[in-house]
Amino acid sequence: MSSKVKIRYFKIEDYNVIFENMKEVIKTPLDISQFWILEHYPVFTLGVNKKNIALPDTTIPLVYSDRGGNITYHGPGQVIIYTLINLNQFDIKITKLVRIFEESIIEFLSQFNISGNQQAGAPGVYVNLKKLASIGLRIRNNKTYHGISINNHMDLTPFSLIDPCGYKNLQMTQLKDLGISLDNKDVADKIITIIKNKLMEYEITRNQR
Repeated sequence: MSSKVKIRYFKIEDYNVIFENMKEVIKTPLDISQFWILEHYPVFTLGVNKKNIALPDTTIPLVYSDRGGNITYHGPGQVIIYTLINLNQFDIKITKLVRIFEESIIEFLSQFNISGNQQAGAPGVYVNLKKLASIGLRIRNNKTYHGISINNHMDLTPFSLIDPCGYKNLQMTQLKDLGISLDNKDVADKIITIIKNKLMEYEITRNQR
């Protein structure tokens, strides 16, 4: 099986530093895909979709990123899982990978009897029409970087200063408000375990064709 991955744990990190580090790693062969678990200091990031963006009037820094998607917020208490994945390692298309990410978060929520949902054309996971998790990726040389953010136990107020992911009046939620009390590492570890299992299942199914 090629589903072996490396997990790296960071602390609260500056967005720009991690952004540059990811781009350097993607330049390497990346024979073993990596998941990076961390948090960010408060920051707004603007993806490649900059159409009709209202920028926030705030002292919180704004960073222009090359990930897919629109504008979002990162801050302490939010689980970041950066997914540096060599698509050749798994022989997987990006659309399938995004579905695996979404389905893994939904499966994680089901362990707590919470129903998560996907929305067509709006990557991420939603609970009661509120957004819990966002997914934004970039592909270079058939490798992905950026990844997943899951609101855990954070101050959601900065989201009110923007149209999250470009959707006006989109409300956000977090695990704490859904009655889930886990630290960020536990959340990330549980979700990554599910992702790895789904990647293995995908490999087995693909090899049986």
